[in-house]
Amino acid sequence: MCTFYAQTAINTRLSDASIAGKLLLNLSVQNAILKVPIKMASVIITMQIMPESPSTNLEHVFSEAEKIIDSYTNSVEIKKDIQPVAFGLKALIVKFVMDEKKGSTEPLEHQLKSSIKGIESIEVTDVRRAIG
Repeated sequence: MCTFYAQTAINTRLSDASIAGKLLLNLSVQNAILKVPIKMASVIITMQIMPESPSTNLEHVFSEAEKIIDSYTNSVEIKKDIQPVAFGLKALIVKFVMDEKKGSTEPLEHQLKSSIKGIESIEVTDVRRAIG
């Protein structure tokens, strides 16, 4: 009878040791996974720039914005579109690719608004991860 209890205690300890070993191995694997650097992607940003008035030259605004965006993002291609809003007012839509590591576009938006005359507001309307 005493040997039965001793054997049960040994089996329990072995079982606990096995569980602890598996848990430790699992934690080691999770730590190894966390140490792998995360690959950041490129994101496609769509930005809407609203002029102060219908008489604002959007071509000039775009050429100035293009320089600032290029220096901030090193974007290969910057596209523009001009869309009518209301009563002769048009919005400048700018699309460009940016490295996700840069994070927020707020510094870029602030730089655009403070550097270019004739801008009423800037709004990021879309952010998408680039595929490929």
